[in-house]
Amino acid sequence: MAEESGASATSAAAPGAASIDRSERPGRVGLLLMLAGLLVGAAVGLSFVANDQAQPMILGLLALLAMAGVFFLFALAIGALQLAGRSGRDDVTRGIVDAAPEGTVVVEEGGRLIYANEAYMRLAGSDSFATLRPVERIFVGAPEVSEAIFRLAEAGRDDRSHTEEVRMAPPPTGAAERDAAWYRISVRPIARQGRSAALWTVSDITHERERQENVFQELQHAIDYLDHAPAGFLSIDGAGAVVYMNATLASWLGYDLATVGSGGLKLLEIAPGSDVFTGATGKPGEVRTDRFDIDLRRRNGHPMPARLYHRVAYGQDGKAGPSRTFVLNRSAGAESDEPQRAAEVRLARFLNNSPIAIATVDREGRVARANSSFVRLFTDMPRQPGEGAASDTPEPMMREAVLERDRATLDAALIKAASGTGEIEPIEVALAGPGNRSARVWMSPADGDTPQAAKDAAKDGGKDGKAAQADRERVILYALDTTAQRQLEQQVAQAQKMDTVGQLAGGIAHDFNNVLQAIIGYSDLLLASHRPTDHAFQDIMQIKQNANRAASLVRQLLAFSRRQTLRPEVMSVGEALADLTLLLKRLLGERVALDLKHGRDIWPVKADVNQFEQVIVNLSVNARDAMPTGGKLLIRTANVTEADARPAEVPAGEHVLIEVLDTGEGIPPEIMEKIFEPFFTTKEIGKGTGLGLSTVFGIVKQSGGTLDVQSTVGEGTAFRIYLPRHIPEAEPAVEETTAPAIEPPPRPATSAKIAKERLSEALQKPAPIAASAAPPVADTTGQATILLVEDEDPVRAVNSRALMARGYTVLAAASGPEALRLMEEHDYAVDLVVSDVVMPEMDGPTLLRELRKQRPELKVIFVSGYAEDVFRKNLHEGESFDYLAKPFSLKQLVETVKTTLAG
Repeated sequence: MAEESGASATSAAAPGAASIDRSERPGRVGLLLMLAGLLVGAAVGLSFVANDQAQPMILGLLALLAMAGVFFLFALAIGALQLAGRSGRDDVTRGIVDAAPEGTVVVEEGGRLIYANEAYMRLAGSDSFATLRPVERIFVGAPEVSEAIFRLAEAGRDDRSHTEEVRMAPPPTGAAERDAAWYRISVRPIARQGRSAALWTVSDITHERERQENVFQELQHAIDYLDHAPAGFLSIDGAGAVVYMNATLASWLGYDLATVGSGGLKLLEIAPGSDVFTGATGKPGEVRTDRFDIDLRRRNGHPMPARLYHRVAYGQDGKAGPSRTFVLNRSAGAESDEPQRAAEVRLARFLNNSPIAIATVDREGRVARANSSFVRLFTDMPRQPGEGAASDTPEPMMREAVLERDRATLDAALIKAASGTGEIEPIEVALAGPGNRSARVWMSPADGDTPQAAKDAAKDGGKDGKAAQADRERVILYALDTTAQRQLEQQVAQAQKMDTVGQLAGGIAHDFNNVLQAIIGYSDLLLASHRPTDHAFQDIMQIKQNANRAASLVRQLLAFSRRQTLRPEVMSVGEALADLTLLLKRLLGERVALDLKHGRDIWPVKADVNQFEQVIVNLSVNARDAMPTGGKLLIRTANVTEADARPAEVPAGEHVLIEVLDTGEGIPPEIMEKIFEPFFTTKEIGKGTGLGLSTVFGIVKQSGGTLDVQSTVGEGTAFRIYLPRHIPEAEPAVEETTAPAIEPPPRPATSAKIAKERLSEALQKPAPIAASAAPPVADTTGQATILLVEDEDPVRAVNSRALMARGYTVLAAASGPEALRLMEEHDYAVDLVVSDVVMPEMDGPTLLRELRKQRPELKVIFVSGYAEDVFRKNLHEGESFDYLAKPFSLKQLVETVKTTLAG
């Protein structure tokens, strides 16, 4: 019976979507057959026994079967045994759960699935228990999802109820038609025949989340519209405090909007003596609107005449609630009392000489009258009658002077203005013709566009008189040429962004790198005192690696602002790309095919190899992200001669072209203008910093190259890098006659370089080298006296310890004046000065100039988070010094000191 009920329940639903239940274990047919065999065998055996002997055995067997039957009836009566099958109430309960829209699954101890309804089967994409996955196997992916499922599983094992909401991108199999989905997952304990089990419920709440987001966005839009309305608005509570003020009114009164609201501003501060607002009383439940003409007081004390429409709702206790006050600025000026004719002439002169384009148009946008500025601005419009054109020439249409993409916006604004309903926001339109020109257009109903004016015009002459003129001049149009303004705004905005990031990078480089320097230095000291087998060794390595990651972010900011120190060298583009091939294949994965095509006899270029590799890696990673379903990445090199075609921004001369082309989704035009902006990213939160392409832009520009981007949505994107050809003969060869500066040590490798080296080592897997064959460790000890000048105590302390551990005598100074005093006390018996650049009282270059007065041959190493070029301009031309960029390891410090002392 148990088998029959389970089979009927399973077959009741459609295949592939039916619920599955194995909570009741079916009977065993084998045991039944075994029992029947035993009875048949006993009967056959008794047939071979004599009658006198078989009779007692038969009676004994019948007595045994009778006892079993009596015990079965007693067990059935007391409920110890139950017949298989479900009651009507169980069938109703199961039907309700099966038809529920939420996925439901029951899990016993040990993770055994005993029930799943149709919704859960669809979500899991399964049709049997053989392929059915538990919740923990369905919701996997992002770390936050895994953490939520772990908390739910812990609650299920502890017999606790718990609920989590997770976002899946992409969603499970059952919701694959969407890019992402939200789910509410619950677990609660249930008791089942003495065994504990957990009931999991999965609900799709994507539509609920989308509705909440839409409501929030609409609320934000409403607040923004109110804030920037062309009229003032404020709310005043019963105590006379301003609880809200829009941006327009705050601008009129000269207040910072951040200081207004939540009781930060009192009514008496902007409207002295206006007790009428708070002293009025009303009836319970009354809503009253009053109008007041008063002078509001600006922050600078000057008056601002205004008209206020003050609406207050009174509660059941008669107390006034927060008001809704509408403010109109009435400080435009008084009316003129000069004669009407003189006023008309003066007004006509004002309009014709106005730099603002002014015209009157009808409903369809035909220009009736216009001033000279309008004619100059809309040069592509045909000349209107009265300016030399024939009288039968049709009146020009506004839409003819606007590009096709903005004509619908212009027509909609004309219709709204002609109907005289509401305020019309200014519109931005692109003008036809060369020059990529644009204009901002304001529209308002003409004075004659009122019912009374139309009636008066009809009485005076019908359609041939004032009515006809009023119909031709339905809208007054004002326009300003914003071409130069928009171009300048874009240039200024770009320059400001770059300057801001540059100032940010320069400002934090010193202090932040000092912090990282101390962390890296003390990590090196701890690593030197711990063996790799110690438990703390790996923890210290993690600290140092994370400090190096932070230093890499600082270098990215410096790269974008073009203030990093590049180490250019003559390089072969083909060899650099060949070295990167293995790393790029691992970064791109199996879905993206990499194809490198090298041109023939590619010219050499002069660039920083590490930074060039960083450019290629960043572009390749972006291309991979643009091809989520797979594609092809082509990196191609070629020589560009003087005669070859090139973008206009590429200067004349011979260049080496590096193309990075992908077959991805492409970049939309509205995003193309922002791809090089710092911190701009289209990736999800936590998936990108927005510094990848900005770093590429800065490195290429600082290397003297040009970056060109072309993209087509749905087809792919092409990044083209033009680097100037390096001609060795063009370099002067007489620089060796001057005292050469000490060659700075190699700059710390970029993340691309480090990743490439680690990947190569992992793939090669060299055999372990015997201790006797290990290469000798470089000798970094010495006997010189070093003057260490550093204003940061932790950095000074760790660098002193590292140098003294190598046998050097270290004189530590916290400032420039202290360093000069130590030099005098030790009779200038100093062999080397290691100095920070930015210090209080006296900076590094100033200290060097003072030291040169007494010790012209003194060797100096500058350490700084700033680029070398930033402070080199503050030194004399040809000044010799070494440079070490912060943050650096103690090994780099002692190696640089050893190299500098060796000359």
